Amino acid sequence: MNTTSNRKRRISAVAILGLAASVAATGTGLAATTPPSAVHATAVTAAAAPARSFQGTLPVPTGPHAAGEDVIHLTDASRPDPWVPSSGPRQLTVTMVYPAVPGTGTPAPYMTLAEAAGHIQHAKIPAGSGITPQNLSSVTTHAFDGARPQSGKYPLVVLSPGFGDPRMVLTSLATELASHGYVVALVGHTYEDSGETLANGQTPPCAICGDPATLDFDSITASRALDVSFVIDRLTHGNTAWPLAHLIDKHEIGVAGHSIGGAAAAATMITDPRVRAGVNMDGSFHPAPMPSRIDRPFLMLGAAAYHSAGGGDNWGQAWAALGGYKKWLAVTGANHPSFTDVDLLEEEAGFPTPPLDPERGIVITREYVTAFFDRALKGIHSPLLDGPSPNNPEVLFQY
Repeated sequence: MNTTSNRKRRISAVAILGLAASVAATGTGLAATTPPSAVHATAVTAAAAPARSFQGTLPVPTGPHAAGEDVIHLTDASRPDPWVPSSGPRQLTVTMVYPAVPGTGTPAPYMTLAEAAGHIQHAKIPAGSGITPQNLSSVTTHAFDGARPQSGKYPLVVLSPGFGDPRMVLTSLATELASHGYVVALVGHTYEDSGETLANGQTPPCAICGDPATLDFDSITASRALDVSFVIDRLTHGNTAWPLAHLIDKHEIGVAGHSIGGAAAAATMITDPRVRAGVNMDGSFHPAPMPSRIDRPFLMLGAAAYHSAGGGDNWGQAWAALGGYKKWLAVTGANHPSFTDVDLLEEEAGFPTPPLDPERGIVITREYVTAFFDRALKGIHSPLLDGPSPNNPEVLFQY
């Protein structure tokens, strides 16, 4: 197994227009907010509008710590890449976000320039939108490269993005968790999105994003579970993968994901007993877990229009099968990307957004995911999980 460390400059993933449509087409989350026709209309309008200058800023984390950031590269010599076997062993790029001392390090943007260019091309973002690799590079993430870590041991949370999404669209959640005392690993699933810059400097595009009708999402989910378990292996055995691995409490591990990343969280819990808690954010289960397969805490957090009790997705089947502490929360007005950075960055770029204010979507996601992991991994009770809150009227408790 080879591991290299990299601090290459990262810039924003505004994924953004084609991303929601891409997710809708794949069926990974059922809940895409923007139908392809609307995306096309938006793109045409943007192309015809006067050129604008995009400036993106993610919300400030609310915890007592700053968020430090490193990018590491891992190679799993035990298996070939599942999508492009000719490329050799499976390679992963992972962003590590950790509790840091305020005022240390340098501001960390979202992506490498190559990742940004690949994403703009993948999402078919029109030139008239004003979104370029150059101005995306100035997106403010509130994470800091090379920041001095806070001393101590912290639970590890691994985050897996939706299909077609680069890992960076979960940065707001990652920085929030780090600010509240978690080490976070944002996993880029190579060949499954618009491009992750690898250790050799190459940024390969998506190899399986062609015809969604031909995709086997159960296989993709199973492969992601292998990715996540491999990352956990490398982060909890010494510090060769990441020099700050001593920060991780290897006995307190959670996994959360958006869309198919949420399905991967459930799949990882089934195959990897080290994972003590999981979160699925607005993703169909691929497949729904069988009874008794998951007996540890699990949170289902989704858009009310698609993931309320009695809906057409397989969340009801999954809920019935969960055997441990569990919560099912449905958010009114949310769309599929509301649980990521995407809607907020779209709004900042001047594009239409869903009924739920994009920043509210991020606030809700941060608050409830943090409260859940606080309970499951730290033993800290939060009244937020007890029932409806007047401060969060959009959040509906199911069952």
